[in-house]
Amino acid sequence: MNSVAAKSSPVIQYSPQSIKRAERAMRCSPFLLPLFAAMRSTSVPLGAIVSSGVQRQYTRKPLRELAAENYLSWLIQVGILRREVDGQGITDSFRLTPLGRQLVEQWEKQGGVVPAPSLSDRFYNALNRWFRLF
Repeated sequence: MNSVAAKSSPVIQYSPQSIKRAERAMRCSPFLLPLFAAMRSTSVPLGAIVSSGVQRQYTRKPLRELAAENYLSWLIQVGILRREVDGQGITDSFRLTPLGRQLVEQWEKQGGVVPAPSLSDRFYNALNRWFRLF
C-alpha cells in the first residue's frame, strides 16, 4: 500500500523592501480586501471589477476601465498580482501571486481590512510609480 505525503508549498522569503513596497501599493490602491480574497481562489476579470466592483465590495467607488487597468498593472509590477493566461494567451483576468497571498492572509488575521494609507505611503507610492515609468 502506497501513501502519498501531502506537499505543502514552501513560504517564499521576500526582502523587507519588497514587502513594504507591496503593502504600500495595496494600501494606496482603490481595491478592498474582498477583491484580493477572491483573487486568491479564482481569477477575477477586469469587467467584474469595473462593472460591479462596488456591489461586490471590490472597490470603494466605481472605477473606469482605464483607471482600474492602471492600478492593476501597478500591482503586477510590484509583485502582488499576475495576469491569467489561457490557451489563447494573456486574458483580462487577474490572480494573486504568493506575495499577494501572504499579505491578504496577514490582513485577514488582523481585522479583515486593508489598512488605510498614510500621507507618506501615498507620497512614496506615487514616487515609485513615477520612476517606474522611466
